[in-house]
Amino acid sequence: MYQTSDIRKGLKIEMDGYPYVVVEFLFVKPGKGTAFTRTKLKNMMTGAVLDRTIRTGENLEPADITEYKMQYLYADADGHIFMNLEDYDQVTITNKVLDGSEKFLVEQMEVQVLYYKSEPVIVELPNFVELQITYCEPGVRGNTAQGATKPATLSTGAVVQVPLFVEEETWVKVDTRTGEYVERVRR
Repeated sequence: MYQTSDIRKGLKIEMDGYPYVVVEFLFVKPGKGTAFTRTKLKNMMTGAVLDRTIRTGENLEPADITEYKMQYLYADADGHIFMNLEDYDQVTITNKVLDGSEKFLVEQMEVQVLYYKSEPVIVELPNFVELQITYCEPGVRGNTAQGATKPATLSTGAVVQVPLFVEEETWVKVDTRTGEYVERVRR
């Protein structure tokens, strides 16, 4: 059991029969009354976010989460196929579980897959991935306003905003958490 003093960002707990992860927390000690912790919790099954106030002294139940290191193999009609690197079992994970991160998946990429009661609930990609731009408009001469960007299509099909000087066939580093361009990569 967790105590309220154990609450931190990323803590995985179980409430109301669902696994939650702590997104934000704030310890509050009012001048009058007992202290409490305001938390923002994300449901790992549905993605819904809720605000919850937890009083000091309450116990929190740890979520039955198992973490596996897996490798992305390929996509098929049912979803995306991953291989467990411990026992080499192959698992199909749907786009609903991937929740938009499938646009940054590259074959042979190693990811962390979180299971709740033997069902995959979250796929954690590396923070950054290097991808090649397959299509983007050329930068227009004279259009050099500070911070100007243009859309670029990556090799995985994802579209990100890149600076005007970036051209087709260029490799770029993308933040998988935000979907934003980070920098050009020399290859």
